[in-house]
Amino acid sequence: MTPKIALITGANKGIGFETARQLAALGVTVLVGARDEARGREAEESLRKDGADARFVQLDVTDGESVGRAAAWIEAEYGRLDILVNNAGTASLSRRGGSPSETSLEDMRAVYEVNVFAVVAVTNAMLPLLRRAEAARIVNVSSEVGSISSQTEPNRQVSRMPPSAQYPSSKAAVNMLTAMYAKELRDTPIKVNAANPGFTATDFNDHRGVRPAAQGAEPSVHLATLPADGPSGILWGHIWTTEGDGDGGYGPLPW
Repeated sequence: MTPKIALITGANKGIGFETARQLAALGVTVLVGARDEARGREAEESLRKDGADARFVQLDVTDGESVGRAAAWIEAEYGRLDILVNNAGTASLSRRGGSPSETSLEDMRAVYEVNVFAVVAVTNAMLPLLRRAEAARIVNVSSEVGSISSQTEPNRQVSRMPPSAQYPSSKAAVNMLTAMYAKELRDTPIKVNAANPGFTATDFNDHRGVRPAAQGAEPSVHLATLPADGPSGILWGHIWTTEGDGDGGYGPLPW
């Protein structure tokens, strides 16, 4: 059987790297999308040492020419794409937090370039290749902090986090994009869903998370390998509550 082909953006470390590793363990050929060539090559080599069929793809998700070159390379090499995981993301390029009233518009625009606009750019560039697959899967890595319901329900841990504008609103936008792509593609075999890794320990949050990257990657892998009768247009993953040990289970989350 011909192996499936998966492109993971931001795959040189953290959740993206673990997503690539777990998909490769299932027999998927993984394309390691990374902006930095040295880091991307290093990730490719590490995956290959573990037996993965992995190839580095230079991909800066905020650069339209880079996205176009990646799509052209995938078409030339494979002719199709079975799985797209839009994993690349950032919380704040300036590393400055603060309340919404103190938000830097420059930083907010930069966050949206990576977290929102790049999802549209990469998805649209890869969609012709995804349409050639028998039943493609698109996974947008989101977050429970982008769930408006979770942000306003007292029993959800995220409702107790300090208010901020950049990252939560960008992930709320990703959630809506997920719903709209799923709506557009609902009469096709392509499924589009959003993954919530949960509070995962990575460079992204200075390793303050409560779960390992391997566990944070699992929702993306689950959604990337859904069967034909699986859902489309949902937010899925780890649920963080204020009760007990804080683990509210694993499954669909409210938008």
